[in-house]
Amino acid sequence: MTPPTTPNSAPPDDPSLLVHAYLDGELDPAHALEVERRLATDPALAAERARVEALRELIAGRLPREAPPPDLVRRIEAAVGARPAPARSAWRASHPSWQALAASVLLALFIGSGSTWFALRPGHEGVLRPSSTGDAGSTADMVVASHMRALMASQPIDVASSDRHTVKPWFNGRIPEAPRVIDLANAGFTLVGGRIDVIGRMPVPTLVYRIRQHLISLTAVPASAAAPMTVGLRNIAGYNTLTWTDNGLTYWAVSDVAAADLETFAKAFREASP
Repeated sequence: MTPPTTPNSAPPDDPSLLVHAYLDGELDPAHALEVERRLATDPALAAERARVEALRELIAGRLPREAPPPDLVRRIEAAVGARPAPARSAWRASHPSWQALAASVLLALFIGSGSTWFALRPGHEGVLRPSSTGDAGSTADMVVASHMRALMASQPIDVASSDRHTVKPWFNGRIPEAPRVIDLANAGFTLVGGRIDVIGRMPVPTLVYRIRQHLISLTAVPASAAAPMTVGLRNIAGYNTLTWTDNGLTYWAVSDVAAADLETFAKAFREASP
């Protein structure tokens, strides 16, 4: 949990904690605006926000909320001093006491912290492993989530240019290795620009192309020998995804275009010369 920031307290010095507090709604309006300005100019902070949002979406989708054990509820009620009344009027039955509200808050905190620990604990072999990109299902979900966030943002890219000689150098110094950038305008796919996404805690390059009114996100994730990738076409949350592996990288193409258009794009990219 991140320490709350109140209007009368200074925000934490660690910028990543500011991002967590911002996403948790713990900042006052002035500090929230300050964080928004920093997110717009700092790729590292923007990447941290994307990582946390992706983790939240994965937890919500993969860890359905379960009813707490009765014994746990009784212990929480005892801890806050809640005592069941022998009889309750109709009004009291529909209006929980402050003890019940406090118990519900503690219970929510317990469940939320437990979910985060489950997702992040070392050696966990489930599908939620934000420190690894080896799980194809988790990677697919995170890539699609990144594409959806980009579509909802004011700009789906961090660098805007149709010139591959501008886009490729932009990645230098921001990620370990700049991606392979291909000009596919002759094939009907215009390069729009690029951005940095975070997949499994790892910043990775994403190129953005346009065909008609549709955007295609092409993300390059380091391939893992420990988890072989099945190359093929899938539909996730209404978006077509196409994956293939080349030269140690697994490429993920995501878009709402027709599957045939996405396959044409992937074929043109694979066969083009850098």
